[in-house]
Order: sequence, then C-alpha cells, then structure tokens
Amino acid sequence: MRDLSCGDRRVYLEFSIRRVWCRRCGGVKREGLEWLADNPLYTKRFAFYVGRRCRESTVRAIAEELHLDWETVKGLDKQYMREQLRRAGCPAPRVIGIDEIAVGRRHTYRIVVSDLERGRPIWFGGKDRSEASLDEFFAWLGPEKCRKIRVAVMDMWRAFRKVREYARLSGKDRRFIKGQRYNLLSREENLTTAGKQALKLLFRANKRLHTAYLLKESFDQLWDYNRPGWARRFFANWKDALKWQRLEPFRKFARMVEAHWDGIEAYCHEENKVPLGFVEGLNNKLRVIQRRAHGYRDEEYFRLKILTCMLPKL
Repeated sequence: MRDLSCGDRRVYLEFSIRRVWCRRCGGVKREGLEWLADNPLYTKRFAFYVGRRCRESTVRAIAEELHLDWETVKGLDKQYMREQLRRAGCPAPRVIGIDEIAVGRRHTYRIVVSDLERGRPIWFGGKDRSEASLDEFFAWLGPEKCRKIRVAVMDMWRAFRKVREYARLSGKDRRFIKGQRYNLLSREENLTTAGKQALKLLFRANKRLHTAYLLKESFDQLWDYNRPGWARRFFANWKDALKWQRLEPFRKFARMVEAHWDGIEAYCHEENKVPLGFVEGLNNKLRVIQRRAHGYRDEEYFRLKILTCMLPKL
C-alpha cells in the first residue's frame, strides 16, 4: 500500500496481515491496524495528507499531482473530513446562525446552521429553506440541546447594498461613482487614505449620495446600545432624519426594521451581543468552495466540505 512520498519518489509498503481462528465463535478474524486508511491500498497518514491538500486545491489537481484516480482522492478526502468531525465532537450550541445556500439550478436551497460562539458550521441539510427543513435541524440536535439555544441570528436583508445612484446618473457624472462600491459599503474608519479622498471627490459631485452615506454611517450606532429604550429613541430620531430626503430605499429599510424590531430589541441586551457578520462571511466562504469545484454533484461530499471548512487541520 502507498505511504507518504519521499521527495519525488512514491513509497509503497509491503507487509503481511495475520489472520487468526477464534475458538469462541469459530470464525476467522483479521488483525486491525490503526495506521491503515479505510481504503486498504493507502496508509492513514497518506489519506490525511491528501485531505489537507484538498482544503487548498481541487480534487482533479491533487489527483494529477499524486498520480491517483479522481474517485480515490475524493474517498480519501472524505475519510479525512469525517475524522475532523469526529474529533470536533457533538455540538451543543447556545448561539446559532441560520442561512441558506443555493446548491443547484431552479432555486434549490439547503440550510446551513452555525455555532457562532465556536465559529463553525454544525449542520447542513433540509430540502429547501422552509420551516419544515429547519425543523430537521432541531430534530437532529435533540430536545435537550435545543433548550440550551438562547439566540438565533438570521440574515434577513441587504438594504445598504442596493446602490441605485449609478443608474440615475448619466454622462460625465458617472465617472465620480464608478468603482466606488467598496468605499461606499465600507465603514469610514476602515478606509485607506486614497479611499477617503475618492469619497470626498464623489460627495462634492453628488450631494444626494453624501446624505445617504451619512445616514448609513450613523445607523451603525444602533448596535452599540445595551437598553432597548435608548435604541428605540435613536431609531426614531434616525427615521426623522429621512424626511424630505427623497431616499426611498432608506424608507423601505426603515419599514423593514420596524417589522423586525423584536429581534433588534433582543440584540440590545448585553448577553446577546454576538458576531453578526460570521453568517454572511461563512456564506461567502462556501461560495468560494463551490466555485473552486465548479459545483458538487455529490451532496454528501459538499456537506462534509461545509462542516469542516472552519475546523483546524489534522
């Protein structure tokens, strides 16, 4: 069987496995060797090497590099990821993040649930993004562990990403806003000097966009309040600032916040301050995994990729 290579030389081990006769049951047993992979032609450390390489590259590329069959690499990678999950243990989350991800054409979705305190996905499944599919997660987790969940975070809207101002402009005025998407969506303290200068030039040419940017920046203060009453008062003042501004996307966003105020009010309590960006960041990471493989036909393989993407290497 094949072991780790030595330089540019492939290494194979030849050995004998003992078979013994059992007096109790009368059957013939073969000794178990812990250092063998599930595939009897490879050692476990070679399988783990293949699994580590598959975290960074495609199955086809690893197969060509190691002179292996595509299905062999995939099987060794699966063994590696299952061992990762075994060592990670059974989850018992207190704060979960819920999001959906497209897995095929015709709006086919699956649900991804993450443990936000430990920063890793713990469940992938369902048949769509319905309540019935999410119930499958709670059934899998069990009633005892479900009772320990105190906060659930869901990505519900992306209002500030709908930048419509570029379509409204025409001619030379477009040159001020073209290529400014990153600067407009970033927080001011995270911008480089060049980014801040570009925004200054943009705002001189477009007062309407300047107003929208200031409203977007000021809204971030809402997440700093630890009392629902103070948060409500701030939001009321923020809504008053929308009057006479002719910014319909912001008014639509304000109505959405009103409709889901119970969730925002729950976040205001100090014990519920959890990292909200992890859910969206994980979604982006999973899309990268999908693009690297040009999609997955084997959903179980994709499930293992998702559940192990944030786990440490073995």
